[in-house]
Amino acid sequence: MNGKKVAIVTAASRGIGAGCARELAKRGYTVSLMARSESVVDLAKELGGIATVGSIANPQDLQQLIETTLARLGRIDAVVNSFGDPPRPDLLDISDKMWVENFEMLFLSVVRIAKLVTEPMQRQGGGAIVNISACDSQEPSLVTPFSGTIRAAMEGFTKLYAKRYRTNRIRMNSVAPFFVADSMEELEGWNVPSDLMFGRPTTYAELAKTVAFLISDEANYITGTTIKVDEARSAAV
Repeated sequence: MNGKKVAIVTAASRGIGAGCARELAKRGYTVSLMARSESVVDLAKELGGIATVGSIANPQDLQQLIETTLARLGRIDAVVNSFGDPPRPDLLDISDKMWVENFEMLFLSVVRIAKLVTEPMQRQGGGAIVNISACDSQEPSLVTPFSGTIRAAMEGFTKLYAKRYRTNRIRMNSVAPFFVADSMEELEGWNVPSDLMFGRPTTYAELAKTVAFLISDEANYITGTTIKVDEARSAAV
């Protein structure tokens, strides 16, 4: 056990999760990482943290993540709920099984982790949770059906949780990006606009800075909201 703050990051083997893990480690957090890929173990070693190989859709894996983090690191100050990209089928081609699988990944995992970390955070005097959403979460698109349904529910839970636990100084926010990638090649198959602000998508490191800010004490009065990191693509004010 050490005296450093501890941050859990899920889906951390690559992409947004890995970017957040690197940024938080750079800012002095000991990171506890989770992903289905064994490569998350190597990233954790690189960053001086620990890793749990498992799925965020599996309640037992989440229980192991939290228990391992508390046993080895002694505390949990922050959680970043990151996810892999959900599939993009035509609306009525989505089977019941796909709806349930993505509901467990994008919504229930957030609820389950909240249940597991709230008591430890209350004992410590506070904490911060950031959920990775998407900029179309409140503007349903047929191209990304799971964002306009399940991620919308996740953002609703974010508001309710923030209201319930604000007096315990536990904050929960969501971050809703547009395209995030370190190269255009990663976005093959997506309809990427030609007028991106800087001629490229937001990088993982850039998005991670917004996440890290929301976790930091500088954001102490920001809770229950969704921050759009989307070049003003969404129509919402």
